[in-house]
Amino acid sequence: MQVITSKENEQIKQIHKLKEKKYRDEMSLYIIEGIKTVNEAITEGADIKVIVICDDSNEQNELKQKMLYEIAKYDIIYVNQKVFEYISEVMHPQGILAVVKKKEKAQINYKEDLIVILDNIQDPGNLGTIIRTVDSIGLSQIIVSKETVDAYSPKVVRSTMSGIFRVNVIESNNLKDTIEELKKNGFNVIATSLDTNKSIYDISYNKSAIIIGNEAKRNFKRNYKNG
Repeated sequence: MQVITSKENEQIKQIHKLKEKKYRDEMSLYIIEGIKTVNEAITEGADIKVIVICDDSNEQNELKQKMLYEIAKYDIIYVNQKVFEYISEVMHPQGILAVVKKKEKAQINYKEDLIVILDNIQDPGNLGTIIRTVDSIGLSQIIVSKETVDAYSPKVVRSTMSGIFRVNVIESNNLKDTIEELKKNGFNVIATSLDTNKSIYDISYNKSAIIIGNEAKRNFKRNYKNG
């Protein structure tokens, strides 16, 4: 078994680039980390291109016991701890990460009764939590504006708790046009706002699209009021 010990290794440099959105977009790849997340990716049939294992990780025994058979069919490279920390985004890594192919761009499924739309969400943890919540209630898609934080950034991916493998993230180049299309397909568009007397229990969610806006702004009701 050969262990990569240099950060200058070409494959390692390519993986390191995936920390930046520019290269994630160019290569249509992203990084996932941790025993549970990689195992979920395998279970969900994610398109895993390579698995990287830290040869001198303290988690090696647990890793071998839990995933020895599952990872055997994939392309695996072994690295030392210095190299692993170079490509990892985790403060206390478990010694395993994988490079995954992004899903093919999906079209909006107008057959779903409820669609969540995110406008300019900037906090990775918030986006990850929303994707995780959407997944937990059985929805398979979410629409995001192009200004929203990258759904495939390491922090977002970790926050989704594997929801990223099941939820299609559809990026809208023009959110107003997308909303008009939703209306044409029979959706009632609802915007969240602090300036309203209605609560989440006062509205019907049948054939509805709910817009959640930027954390620092409050004017979504005005901008996206259903016509």
